[in-house]
Amino acid sequence: MTAPTTIFEAIALQKCLMATYNKMVVKLAPHILYTRHDEMFIDAVTVEREGRPPRELKLGTFKLAGLNDVSVMDETFEAMYGLYNEGDDKYKGVTLFAIAPESAAA
Repeated sequence: MTAPTTIFEAIALQKCLMATYNKMVVKLAPHILYTRHDEMFIDAVTVEREGRPPRELKLGTFKLAGLNDVSVMDETFEAMYGLYNEGDDKYKGVTLFAIAPESAAA
């Protein structure tokens, strides 16, 4: 399993992660780390999949146990508040770490 410290670093510094997920290499912009059913997940925007940009940017959920070969990249990202909503009900009481709230980022 991926060390949560790597995820914390990427979220805190708003740096992309490179990882293998479902046998595909993905570049992710992680926005939040949280738990669900006693397992850790991140919600992240997929910036690249197998070296190509996705057809559309969207927030995806990734189980930490399924992320392999995870590394923090030097590439930073801007928080995508149009896709990510820190006030979403699914994050209430289970958030471990998240990018700065939209109001604090201004």
